[in-house]
Amino acid sequence: MSAYPKGPGRPRPAPDLRGLRRFTAPRAPREERCELCGVPLPDDRHRHLVDTEQRRLACACVPCAHLLDRPGASQGRFRAVPGRYLSDPGHRIDDTTWELLRIPVGVAFCFRNSALDLPVVFYPSPAGATESELEPSSWETLLAATPLAGMLEPDVEALLLRRTDDRTECHLVPVDSAYELVGRMRLSWQGFDGGAEARAGLDAFFDRVRRQATPLQESRS
Repeated sequence: MSAYPKGPGRPRPAPDLRGLRRFTAPRAPREERCELCGVPLPDDRHRHLVDTEQRRLACACVPCAHLLDRPGASQGRFRAVPGRYLSDPGHRIDDTTWELLRIPVGVAFCFRNSALDLPVVFYPSPAGATESELEPSSWETLLAATPLAGMLEPDVEALLLRRTDDRTECHLVPVDSAYELVGRMRLSWQGFDGGAEARAGLDAFFDRVRRQATPLQESRS
């Protein structure tokens, strides 16, 4: 694992995202394979794992991912990324909460890094994902503002936030989906604020998340 500067709020390098290569770079003319058993993977149907030792995403075939979905399997090096999407329309993330996150843009995602035993926050930039640690008090504020923050599975699920002029959206998503967003924005980013293409891609991504996400009250019924 790479060494990072210590202290909350300091930017640091993002994890190795080779498992999301197809989102962050032009498609390479080579065959993807499961990183556990080596079988070829179809482009449109495979799962992702989080390698907690190397801090990267790995591609996996469906059978290998199912093995890691079993109870107790998450204690090992690899953790299967689940597929649930939830939203919290009744969250209490206001302007003050957002300012505590110290995010210079209107989109961010947070998750708990089990290796560091700390919550971390990512946001998109022209260089890709920028990562920093959250102040403990900021994380406690998020926990109080939305139940989704406390429902996150460490390493594999993210709290995805988007702030616009009229509202703030709050979703629980698979962590590979959050990295997909950052990768796609990096490819289309232009100028200081990302440009029209990046904003259109952001709108399309959140439209898809809304369609997939179950509102929190419905998920509990």
